[in-house]
Amino acid sequence: MKKTALITGGAGFIGSHLCEELLARNFRVFVLDDFSTAPKSNLAHLSKNKNLILYRGSILNEKFEERIVKKCNIIFHLAAAVGVKYILDHPIRSILTNIEGTEIILKLADKYHKKVVLASTSEVYGKHVRSPIKEDDDRVLGSTNISRWSYSDAKAVDELLTLAYAKERKLRVVIVRFFNTVGPRQRGRYGMVLPRFIEEALSGKPITVYGDGRQIRSFTHVKDAVRAIADLSLEKRAEGIIFNIGNDQPITIKGLALKVKKRLCSKSKIVFIPYTKAYGKHSADFEDISYRIPNISRIKKLVNFKPLHNIDNIIDDTAAYFLKKRREKS
Repeated sequence: MKKTALITGGAGFIGSHLCEELLARNFRVFVLDDFSTAPKSNLAHLSKNKNLILYRGSILNEKFEERIVKKCNIIFHLAAAVGVKYILDHPIRSILTNIEGTEIILKLADKYHKKVVLASTSEVYGKHVRSPIKEDDDRVLGSTNISRWSYSDAKAVDELLTLAYAKERKLRVVIVRFFNTVGPRQRGRYGMVLPRFIEEALSGKPITVYGDGRQIRSFTHVKDAVRAIADLSLEKRAEGIIFNIGNDQPITIKGLALKVKKRLCSKSKIVFIPYTKAYGKHSADFEDISYRIPNISRIKKLVNFKPLHNIDNIIDDTAAYFLKKRREKS
């Protein structure tokens, strides 16, 4: 019997790559997306695949969603409001989409006995200063007056609700926390740093680093991330557990800007701008994190996960995508 999956937010950056991964594993894939933040073109190259069925709709439309949930074996719940700038611009919509959408998915999954893989985020750790961060580490958050933390709190509620369904209703669930997943099809318009740097470098515009550039991060190729989530979804021992999905090789944001400039042979200048300028009227609602690197020993041990792409590969693949899009427009 063919495995069937529903991917909410399946036209998005990670979702579209997950579609490719699951189709390659002989899944039949249902995609639910309202295309409010993701273009339908992300799935255009898969349009002739008979195992991909696309539905336009909102994850808040429970009756519509129920018809699709009935048809699948497993639900990958990726649909969410993401990106720092988007969260600051749309705080109410972001909170409601993230919490209500997950509540509906879990209720339907429980009703029809479907397995759920919940996509969460490293944002739940907040301002945690210990690194690499383990899945069971405490959360350290800022004031509720700072809207930047609303996304962290909403996704934490999603996790708590998912685990509650697992404990009380015996729902089969897996929770994954993505750490700076990047690659082709990601756009910089909502605050994602790498595609923004690449677009600036390719256009010859200044590469704009927010703050002093000493913030430390690690970046994961989207192909590594979707391979990890697919492996976990098929592993029974992963049920009821939270997993970090990321690359544990650190780099400063300034170092990232320099590497992008060098690999793309760009003449762009690297400029540093204060958060007040970067976020404008929303600057009072923003607070940055100085250090965020995942501990990935748990997923390594369970499914032998190992990132196959380093930062150079990631920059090259992402830049190639932007160059291809430019050629298509010209």
